[in-house]
Amino acid sequence: MEPLCGFLLGLILAVASSAQNNCTCATNKWTVCAQDASGNCTCTLMGSNYKVDCSTLTSKCLLMKAEIISLKEKHFWDHPCGPLDNDGIYNPDCEDSGIFKARQCNQANTCWCMNTVRLRRTEKGDKSLRCGELVRTSWIYIELKHQKRSSTFNVLDIANVLKHLFQSRYKLHPKYIGAIKYDSPLIQIHLNENDSEKSRCDVDIADVAYYFKKDIKNDSVFHSNSTLTVSVNGDTLDIEKIRIYYVDEKPPVFCINQPVAGISAVVTDCWPRHHCAGSSEVAMDKKYEKVENKEMGEIRAPSLQ
Repeated sequence: MEPLCGFLLGLILAVASSAQNNCTCATNKWTVCAQDASGNCTCTLMGSNYKVDCSTLTSKCLLMKAEIISLKEKHFWDHPCGPLDNDGIYNPDCEDSGIFKARQCNQANTCWCMNTVRLRRTEKGDKSLRCGELVRTSWIYIELKHQKRSSTFNVLDIANVLKHLFQSRYKLHPKYIGAIKYDSPLIQIHLNENDSEKSRCDVDIADVAYYFKKDIKNDSVFHSNSTLTVSVNGDTLDIEKIRIYYVDEKPPVFCINQPVAGISAVVTDCWPRHHCAGSSEVAMDKKYEKVENKEMGEIRAPSLQ
C-alpha cells in the first residue's frame, strides 16, 4: 500500500502544480496570479493590490503603473547606486475603476490635468491645481505603414482583416471602428467612441490603441508575449511604422506666454464641434524631438482635415 499511496500523493501534487501553472492572466503579463482553496484563479497587478479582470483588456493606467514598477525594479538591479532619470516618467494615479485620475503629479509635486489616454491638457502647476473632470478621448486615428511589396493589398481584404483583429484580439465592438482606409503603403484606422454610447462592458478605445501599439512594437501585453502576425490572404502584413493621433471631447487649455526654446512654429490644433486650441507642444523643427507624453509614435493630431 505504501508505494500506491506514494504514487497517489505524487499524482495529486502533479495535478495541483499543473492547475497552478494554468492560473495566468491571458490579457496581462504584468500580473501575479494564485489559486484559492476553491480553485479560483485571482490575479493582481504587479506591485499593487489592484485586482485584474483577465477576461478583458486592462486599463492603460494600470498597465503603465505596472510598467513603471517593472522599470524601477530593473533599474535597481542594473544600477543600484545610480540616479533614475524621471523626466516624463512617473507612477500614474488610477481610480478604483482603473482609469487615470484627472490630476496627475510627479515626484517633484508638479501637477497637471490630463485625458483618458494620458496626454497633458493644461499647463503644469503645484498640488493646488484643480482638475474638474477626466476629459475623454473620443476619437483615435491610427496610421500604419507596411513594408514595400511588389503588389498592393486589396482594400476590402485589408479592412476585413483589421476589423476582425480588433474585434477578436482586442474585444472592440465593431460599432466603434469608424473607417479603415488603405492607400499603399499607408493604412488609416479610425476609432470613435463617445461616452454617451459606451456601455460599462465595452473596452475603451484608449486601451485598444495601447495594446495594439505594444503588439506592433513587439512588446505585447498579452501573457503569451507572442509576436503579432497579421496575414491578408496568406500574405504577411509587415508593419514598419505606427503613429497615433488623439482628439478629446473638449479642447485642451494651454497659455502661450513666451516662445519656447527649440520650437520654430506653433500649430493650432483643430478639434471637433468647432473647438480650437493653441498648442506649444507641436514643433516643426526636426531638432526638437521632445514629445510631452514620452511615448514613441503618439502625438496630438495637428489637423482633422
